[in-house]
Amino acid sequence: MATLDVSIENTSGHPMDTVEQLVEFNEWTFDRRSHEEMAVQVPGSWCDYSLYFAWNPDMEAMHFTCAFDMRVSPEQYEQMHELLALINEKLWLGHFGMWTDEGLPMFRTTLPMRGHPGVTVEQAEDLVETAILECERFYPAFQYVVWGGKTAVEAVQSAMIDTMGEA
Repeated sequence: MATLDVSIENTSGHPMDTVEQLVEFNEWTFDRRSHEEMAVQVPGSWCDYSLYFAWNPDMEAMHFTCAFDMRVSPEQYEQMHELLALINEKLWLGHFGMWTDEGLPMFRTTLPMRGHPGVTVEQAEDLVETAILECERFYPAFQYVVWGGKTAVEAVQSAMIDTMGEA
């Protein structure tokens, strides 16, 4: 995913208003479910990603998830949990987890903002860019386990092959 090109002024308003500005600027489909929640669809190289932003005023924190439409069957949970552990070792920010009730893998992080009036556009951009970058990077590993029947170790080894140039 290319770097987002945003020229939005920071408004120091409600954190979700800033996120909504970013989403509208990029012309992504979204649903502002409440004053403190927003769901967004973002196209990626491998699939469309479902972003979810939630503001918690008591904690003064922005919770963020980025999920992709890939269902993990209960028989694959053991390999998937091993895959999540192997992938998470390679991450600097955020982590991958799985919503077990739905069998849905996702990238998650929280932005604590205690003492700050609101989220900046740059912070919102960083949340989205980091999530999409990591989801795009590891999507093949998830595919190898879910659809290819590979072990977690095989999946990470295959997905982490660096390519040279472009075809």
